[in-house]
Amino acid sequence: MRVVLAPMEGVLDHLMRDLLTKVGGYDLCVTEFVRVVDQVISDRAYFRSCPELKNASVYGCTTEAGTPVRVQLLGQHPTCMADNAAKVIELGSQGIDINFGCPAKMVNKNRGGAILLKDPENLYQIIKAVKESVPKETIVSAKIRLGYEDKSLAIENAQAVEAAGANELTVHARTKLEGYKPPAHWQWIAKINQQVNIPVIANGDIFTLSDARKCREVSTCNDIMVGRGALMLPNLAQVIKQTAEELPWSEVQKLLLNYTRCETYGDKSKYYPNRIKQWLKYLKLQYSEAAELFQEVRTLKTAQDIIATL
Repeated sequence: MRVVLAPMEGVLDHLMRDLLTKVGGYDLCVTEFVRVVDQVISDRAYFRSCPELKNASVYGCTTEAGTPVRVQLLGQHPTCMADNAAKVIELGSQGIDINFGCPAKMVNKNRGGAILLKDPENLYQIIKAVKESVPKETIVSAKIRLGYEDKSLAIENAQAVEAAGANELTVHARTKLEGYKPPAHWQWIAKINQQVNIPVIANGDIFTLSDARKCREVSTCNDIMVGRGALMLPNLAQVIKQTAEELPWSEVQKLLLNYTRCETYGDKSKYYPNRIKQWLKYLKLQYSEAAELFQEVRTLKTAQDIIATL
């Protein structure tokens, strides 16, 4: 079984990837999407999204803990997506992931993400172009939802992904319109898994060991992807693999203090206060102590004040 750390725009950036993979248990990380429009993106922009690429020629594109990192691209034009995929592989990414699942209104408005699930042929053309642009041994994966407005094209979309040459498929078990509202329809992943021959990775509502077991049973998938659950329980991958018990709050506190190093990243006045509060919103779903801490820091505006509270 593989446990993959999901891309979450604005949440699971390289700093969080580094922290969570040091906790352990994750077999692969997928980056936040890089938006591809009409040109090849600069090295600098890719390094900003995926700093792990900077040392890829020496150590491989991995986190400091050694977990492989795969760059995710989002776009609608096959040729431009292919050109960027070739560039990313040259930079050292451990494969290419293509985002057909993002539900954000602005992304969909600009013909990116989940709205492409309305057009299986476009999915096919994008993946085919990407696959042809990279070395044969390169892993090309795609992430989809069950559909945009409904699930009528779920299987056709999955078959288009496979026919185009993708090596793996991750399925978030909801449509775009369903967003993140429970439940996740794992039984639909099973339907897809029956109709394609490439590995399928199940995603959606996996927050506990029990969830993981049930998801694997219902979806008939061996591998799973976790996102929100990893933020709620930092060692979720270890818990799922039964190599560790759930982290006690005292250990989570240490992680929160380790995370203070992101205070030196980006806009110091905004980045850290926003990110630590965002993480606490997830942690408080698992730990009552996180809810209390969030109340203490939610009105604080500077990194120094928040760090002092921690």
